[in-house]
Amino acid sequence: MAANPDFIYKPPMSPYLDIVFKDEDIVVLNKSSGLLSVPGRLPEHKDCLQNRIQRVLPTATIVHRLDMATSGIIIMALNKPAHVNISRQFEQRKTKKSYIARVFGHVKAHEGSVDLPLICDWPNRPKQKVDHENGKQSLTHYQVLSYSEQNSKNNSSEKTNSKNVPSENESTLVELTPVTGRSHQLRVHMLALGHPILGDRLYAHEQALTVSPRLQLHARNLSLTHPVSGELLTFVAPCPFN
Repeated sequence: MAANPDFIYKPPMSPYLDIVFKDEDIVVLNKSSGLLSVPGRLPEHKDCLQNRIQRVLPTATIVHRLDMATSGIIIMALNKPAHVNISRQFEQRKTKKSYIARVFGHVKAHEGSVDLPLICDWPNRPKQKVDHENGKQSLTHYQVLSYSEQNSKNNSSEKTNSKNVPSENESTLVELTPVTGRSHQLRVHMLALGHPILGDRLYAHEQALTVSPRLQLHARNLSLTHPVSGELLTFVAPCPFN
C-alpha cells in the first residue's frame, strides 16, 4: 500500500459481527470502520467481514464492498441465485445507497452534484484521482445536513469572527448519494470540492486528519428488491459519529 507505508491492520473485535437482517437468501450487516470487507493478500489481512460471517453462514458471498475505513450497511447473498440477482441490481443501478460524511470546512452550497471521472493513481495506489481523459464517469449528489465547530485550542479566538466568515475549524455534515460506484468515489469527490472527509488517512490534509481517529464516512441506507420475494427492502444503520 504505497500511499500508507506505516499502515498496521488492527481490525475491531467488538462488535465482532453486527447482523441487521437475515433470511434464507440474504444477510445484511453493519460493518465496523477499520474492518476489511474481503481478505487482503498478506496473512495479517485475512481477518475480514467475509471470513467472519462465513464462520456462521458458510454460504455467504460478497456482492459489493465498503472501504476498510468506511462503516455501515453491506449485503451478502446466501445462495447463487440471490447473488446473481443482487449483483444485477447493482450493475443496473437499481439499488439506492446513501452515506453520511463529516467533511472539513463550510460547504457553501446546500446541495449539488460532483461529476468528475476517476482513475487509479497507480504510483500511489490504492489512491484514486480525477482524470478527464482516461477516468471512468463518476457522479455523486450531496446535501448539507448541518454545520459544527471542531474542538480546538483556537475556538475562543474563532468565536470572535464575523458570522459571515466560516471558521477554519468548522465542519459540515453531508448526505452523499452515489449514482456510480467507483473506488473511493465519495472520498475523492469531496476532496475535489475542497472538503476532504475528516479522518481520511489517504486524502485528508493534516488539519482534517487529526480531528478524527476514524474516517467519518458511513453507509447509512441501502434499498433494493429482495431477490426472491420481489419486495422492496430498505436497511438502515444509525450513523456512529452523528
